[in-house]
Amino acid sequence: MAEDLLSSKGIKILHKNWRKGKNEVDIIAKDKDFTVFVEVKTRSTRHFGNPTEMVSKKQRINILKAANIYCLENTIEILSIRFDIVSILDTGIATEAEHIEDAFYPFTNQIKNFSC
Repeated sequence: MAEDLLSSKGIKILHKNWRKGKNEVDIIAKDKDFTVFVEVKTRSTRHFGNPTEMVSKKQRINILKAANIYCLENTIEILSIRFDIVSILDTGIATEAEHIEDAFYPFTNQIKNFSC
């Protein structure tokens, strides 16, 4: 569902479940001049909050590490990357999907460690 949503917006999927060591990104895509690192969050209820709110600091750090490795391996400039979230809420009765562009940014202390 996340792939279909992104594709419907003209975003090209490059990789799914890209992994390097312990670091993983759900989807790596291309949107015009941006390489997009997408975290997909699925929930069955909003009881504990919206799925987009469930991307923890630790998960963001892991995504950032994976993005750094990917950028280094593929010679991608830091200014041409973006971190998005696709939120899927599947209650069993209805399914909603939402794409949030620029959902989060690297923390200031990680930017200096970002090597792209």
